[in-house]
Amino acid sequence: MSAARGLTVPFIDHLGIEFVRYGQGESHLRMVPKPEHFNGFAMAHGGVVMTLLDVTMAFAALEPEQPDVGAITVEMKTTFLRPSKGTLNGYGKVVHRTKSLVFIEATVCNEAGDISAKASGTFVLKQRPASASAAAVSNH
Repeated sequence: MSAARGLTVPFIDHLGIEFVRYGQGESHLRMVPKPEHFNGFAMAHGGVVMTLLDVTMAFAALEPEQPDVGAITVEMKTTFLRPSKGTLNGYGKVVHRTKSLVFIEATVCNEAGDISAKASGTFVLKQRPASASAAAVSNH
């Protein structure tokens, strides 16, 4: 699934994160947590939810027309509001862009459609090294 931009990210694939859409400063990603992604309360582990928020924000920063550009997390703040159960949907939106940084907010909604977690983050956009693009091609 992470090959949406020509680059495979094994951890994103392991979590089963699906890219629904991204571009124009917004993103929508989805995942269905499996039992191995749960905490002791039978809900998605906070680290799993944070990863979904992180990837959702990164994709809000990216544009499909620039497949060789990646977003790197500089900082991130997360707030957990309620259990993340069932199919989780992540929604990201760019708040502000500068020459070198992108400021983004994201929410994760649980299966009932309630916001279960929120995050804000700062990302820097970087050209991916040619070696990453070559590795992506050889992994397919």
